[in-house]
Amino acid sequence: MVRRDHWDELSDLLPSSYATAVERAGGVAMLVPPAPPTHAAAVLDGIDGLLLSGGADIDPQRYEANRHPHAGASRPDRDAWELALLEEALERDVPVLAVCRGMQVLNVALGGDLVQHLPEEVGTDLHQPRVGAHGRHVVDLVPDSRLARIIGPRVDIATYHHQAVRTPGKGLSACGWAEDGIVEAVELADRRWVFGVQWHPEVDDCYELFAAFVAACAGSGSHG
Repeated sequence: MVRRDHWDELSDLLPSSYATAVERAGGVAMLVPPAPPTHAAAVLDGIDGLLLSGGADIDPQRYEANRHPHAGASRPDRDAWELALLEEALERDVPVLAVCRGMQVLNVALGGDLVQHLPEEVGTDLHQPRVGAHGRHVVDLVPDSRLARIIGPRVDIATYHHQAVRTPGKGLSACGWAEDGIVEAVELADRRWVFGVQWHPEVDDCYELFAAFVAACAGSGSHG
């Protein structure tokens, strides 16, 4: 529920940094709010790439786990919708950029599971040092990975998450890690352009990643 002027009502919102990053790279961003999963094919008919953004924790039942006491409230409608969009995008080999929660959705869609509360695993607040503000740390990428060829083998990133990939899903390769060993980046070798990053490139001027995403989208179809 969001208050706008004198109205308290449900709203479909997304930080403008995502659209700005896409537009700076030459693309056109479209917000696609949750809808019945059966509508996913129609949506993919009208877009050239799929960007999955950050957001609420995924329902742990999606990866056959019990809910951790520190897990946040889930959005079952969003989970179902994004999993349907992703399934359709992977089937069509449409470019996918999965950011933060989006990377976790990608992993769960391919049968992987998640760490539900990182401080208990790593003993620090490295990945979410302050409420409501991005922290920073370094991510090391596999030097010959496809992602490293786009953004380099070491990046200083903006971070804000308390969950992460534990076991990569089918076909996913971990290609980037934080200093504490947490998986920070994945790529899907059997698709043309599918990457997941646990950090927030949209707030950190990571032009190269969005430029590569938009370029891949431009080559994926005839919508623009």
